[in-house]
Order: sequence, then C-alpha cells, then structure tokens
Amino acid sequence: MRTDDLAPRDHLPALEAILMVAEQPMSEESLAGAIGVSGAQISELLAELAADYEGATGRPRGFRLLSRAGGWRLYSAPEYHQIVSQVVLAGQTSRLTQAALETLAVIAYRQPVTRGRISAIRGVNVDSVVRTLLARGLIEEAGSEDSGAMRYQTTTFFLEKMGLNSVEDLPPLAPYLPDGDTEALKEEW
Repeated sequence: MRTDDLAPRDHLPALEAILMVAEQPMSEESLAGAIGVSGAQISELLAELAADYEGATGRPRGFRLLSRAGGWRLYSAPEYHQIVSQVVLAGQTSRLTQAALETLAVIAYRQPVTRGRISAIRGVNVDSVVRTLLARGLIEEAGSEDSGAMRYQTTTFFLEKMGLNSVEDLPPLAPYLPDGDTEALKEEW
C-alpha cells in the first residue's frame, strides 16, 4: 500500500505501524515524510494518537506516545513500570557502577570531552568505564582533537533513557554544590 493513496484518516494506522517498529525516537519531519503528510498534519496525528493511548477516546492503554530525544516513540505507561521492569530485567542484574555513573555525568555535562579530561576531573583512569558506556550505547565517539585524542558525547539512547529532549534539559549543577564552589567548578570545567 502506498501512503499517497491513503485517505487522511487512514494515516493513523500507517503512523502507528511505523512507531511500533521504531528503535529510537523519530522526528516529526521523518514521520511526515514517511506517510506523506505536512508538518502540521503530522503534529495533529501525533497529538491524536497520544490522547487516544492515554484513554481520551476509550480505555487507557499500557503504552504512551511520548516526545523524547528530539523525536516520537512508543513507551510503556509509567503506571506499569514495576511490572514491565520485572519482565525486562528478569535474569539481568547488571546495573551501572558508581564509577560508570560518575563518568557518564562528566561526559553529559562536559561533552564533547576526551578520556584524559574525564580522568583529570574524576582523578582516576576511566578507560574501562568508557568502554562499558560505549558498549551500552550511552556514549559515542564525537571526533578527535588535533592531538588525536578521541572525544566522547552522550547518545540519543542516553537522552531517551533519561527522559530528556536534549542535554540542555539536564539539571543545573550549581544548586547542589557547597557555597562558594560554583566559581571553582566553572574554572575547573
């Protein structure tokens, strides 16, 4: 079936089919292009689907259509988080270590940043932690400096897992620092 043969109301199932198989958030532009509608129409269709899944036209669903990391994707409904976690995490005990979380925070707030700079900020070697974060898809290479040192940045997968649209949505660090440390942090970072 070609999308240009669809009546306006028939674009909803086509949009659902695309969203069902999306492995990462899809931009409104790519969704509009895929089903052959304008930007305004795709916004209306996405809003209609999102409202429908939340129960506006019938029973609420166990999933939601949410905008994350600059695009749209289907997610399990938050009220079923515990049930879904039990199924998804069954047999998995691998969580990020404290070192990995700290390294990820440095990368998120300082990106793009080299391993050397991360090590200087944390005060320890971060080579194995960076490899772990790369393997999990939370960070990616972001080119290299003139010296040849590789720089790293967070991925859209990281944004998606954190529930953010961009790194600008990260909370500011200053309120969590002891008095007077804000200027020292700015100089260090």
